[in-house]
Amino acid sequence: MRFQFYLSQIWQSDPRYYQITILSLLLIYGITRLNFEVEILSAFIIISTALLTQFFCTRFFKLPYFDFRSPLISSLSLCLLLRTNLLLLMSLTAIITILSKFIFRWNNKHIFNPTTFGLVTMMLLTGQVWVSPGQWGSTAFFGFLMACFGGMVINRAARSDVTFAFLFFYIAILFGRALWLGDPLTIPLHQLENGALLLFAFFMISDPKTTPDSRAGRILFAFLVALGANFIYFWLYRTNGLFWSLAFFGLFVPLIDWLLPGKRYQWK
Repeated sequence: MRFQFYLSQIWQSDPRYYQITILSLLLIYGITRLNFEVEILSAFIIISTALLTQFFCTRFFKLPYFDFRSPLISSLSLCLLLRTNLLLLMSLTAIITILSKFIFRWNNKHIFNPTTFGLVTMMLLTGQVWVSPGQWGSTAFFGFLMACFGGMVINRAARSDVTFAFLFFYIAILFGRALWLGDPLTIPLHQLENGALLLFAFFMISDPKTTPDSRAGRILFAFLVALGANFIYFWLYRTNGLFWSLAFFGLFVPLIDWLLPGKRYQWK
């Protein structure tokens, strides 16, 4: 009990510790029990490359200290989502992911979610990188879903509003489309049972360093991303609509912050 108390205190002090814990457990469970299409060597290359890139960027940009938490979350997300047959492309994706935090900035704030930028850039440039749909089976899916909601409760996350707003709009569009077309509701339910969607909603679009500063801005941003993702899926007939949409509308965050200003989020 005392260990659980101290662990809870650590998680509450910084939500990134909870995210690292959940993503690490999911990756281990996926490799050992669910036969994820990722090997231990691949995961090691992605994580070590991301941490090394963060370290060298810390030195190059003369930051006060090396912070492992953000690159570790990004690299664990890459391990769960990134698929390619070439180890070199895995390493290059991790490098681009971390570099984007230091290069693409506005008003001392990231423009793009790092994981999204790395995936979208490599898919666009190489044609040899793709995103795993994240079909983990119902047990792993609902276990991860409960863990994600648990993180919101434990940390009282300041950016939970953008996650819930995105899920509301995304689900409403899926079910609205199904009702309009006369499709059975089992179709949107099946579309929602997707591990990549959970990673996206709870770990990517909710990134406090890349979302609008005001609550109104975040809700608008969530609506735009949900609408853009469904447009890509159902009108352009392209896969990975979530990531393309987030990367595109990330460019509009500075404009949203200007129109709907708010207090800038700071890690504790």
